[in-house]
Amino acid sequence: MTTFAAASQSLGIAEGSTWLRAQSIKMRFLDLACVVLAVAGAHLLRFGTEDVTVAGGDTELSYSTLSVVLIVAWTAALGFGGTRDRKVLGTGTEEYKRVAVTSLWLFGALAVVSYVFQLQTARGYVSVALPLGVILLLAVRFAQRRTLHRSRLDGRNLHRVLLIGAPNNVNHLSEKLNQHIVSGYKPVAAVVTDSGSIHETALPVLGSSPSVEMVLDSIAESGADTVAVCGGAHLEPAFLRQLGWALSARDVGMIVAPALTDISGPRIHMQPVAGLPLIHVTTPKLSGMKAFAKRALDICLSSIVLLVLAVPMVVIALLVKLDSPGSAFFFQERIGKGGQSFKMVKFRSMRNDAETLLDAFIAQSQDSAIFFKMKDDPRVTRLGAWIRRYSIDELPQLFNVLNGTMSLVGPRPQVAREVEMYDFASVRRLLVKPGMTGLWQVSGRNDLSLEESIRLDLYYVENWSLAQDIMILFRTAKAVVGKDGAY
Repeated sequence: MTTFAAASQSLGIAEGSTWLRAQSIKMRFLDLACVVLAVAGAHLLRFGTEDVTVAGGDTELSYSTLSVVLIVAWTAALGFGGTRDRKVLGTGTEEYKRVAVTSLWLFGALAVVSYVFQLQTARGYVSVALPLGVILLLAVRFAQRRTLHRSRLDGRNLHRVLLIGAPNNVNHLSEKLNQHIVSGYKPVAAVVTDSGSIHETALPVLGSSPSVEMVLDSIAESGADTVAVCGGAHLEPAFLRQLGWALSARDVGMIVAPALTDISGPRIHMQPVAGLPLIHVTTPKLSGMKAFAKRALDICLSSIVLLVLAVPMVVIALLVKLDSPGSAFFFQERIGKGGQSFKMVKFRSMRNDAETLLDAFIAQSQDSAIFFKMKDDPRVTRLGAWIRRYSIDELPQLFNVLNGTMSLVGPRPQVAREVEMYDFASVRRLLVKPGMTGLWQVSGRNDLSLEESIRLDLYYVENWSLAQDIMILFRTAKAVVGKDGAY
């Protein structure tokens, strides 16, 4: 074994894909346990310990038999539905989507079978088994994903990746994979296409001007179980085809990383044309039914939260008035969708003359005027520091959500002086309504750099989906409770 391979093993990175097979087996048992609990629970809640026969038709079928058949069929359907596919296991929303869709299809099939054979399946039995099963499956998947992510942050359960490409492309892909190590890919070495720029590569370089034999030797030396071909590698199609055959024979995964960044999975569609895998990139348009669904979510959730928190919000308003002179609320003009201005409302957390002191603080600060925030801001009142820490000061923005000037999820609402500093790319943030929360809120809040904040907002605009909004809302609750990056 070479020195490099030995050093790689000392890092604690998983060899091969043994962990992946173990993970898949574990998920099978966990899925089975969830399904058994859901179906058994539905049977006990509806019929108790009595073994009842399904009513209707000429078929004699007890609910005990139906439960066993349903357990087997549900567990098998989760396998056939690709819910344990290595490409979706542990990252993204596709895993959760497949679990829910597969379960709905299965119970749809149960309804069809019941109709064909004239079986009057008890509605109480089905209405308990389906939601209980989906909730259990999703909850266990979420918990298992958290465990998997922690192990990956500790350097375990990772795919060892050999990168092939030009040094700049190798460095870019390596940086991105390391930034999101919970996805399970750990760059360990590289084979570069430009031998004159080897010294510019951050990873250990095991060869240049790649051939199939060189790549196979590099795999053996680095212990990689996955090969990633970077975009712009300028490799011959015949070489890639032969490399694919050789890797397949050795059970080594192959990834082709196109030169695309900040593009979510649902926007990418592959279409084979004349033997060429053409990648179509679509831009989601927030219109029609999608816009209606987002607006409906905004109205329903904001109305519920306002009803639940009405009394606490009145108490907070009174405390703000008592804590310092001035109004309980702070109104400020912000720029919304399409560059239209609106009045955003918050609980006042600063002294009354805070706005007049702003320019002086910006001049003293080394930060950009865009997204200007400062720790230990002397303008913040005693109560203001506490309500800002838990984002309580933002609760009145629910009224902005109700009147349609804001959304629950979206880019940060900016003031006019900040929008005037936008470059061409940043203007795209104005294509959707600003939000009470967003990717910036759940990814570090005020601790993010200017570039990262803008990148996250642009990613949201370019890759909007209702499922992503719901995920962000759940993650926001955790971010607020954790108080990370809040000041």
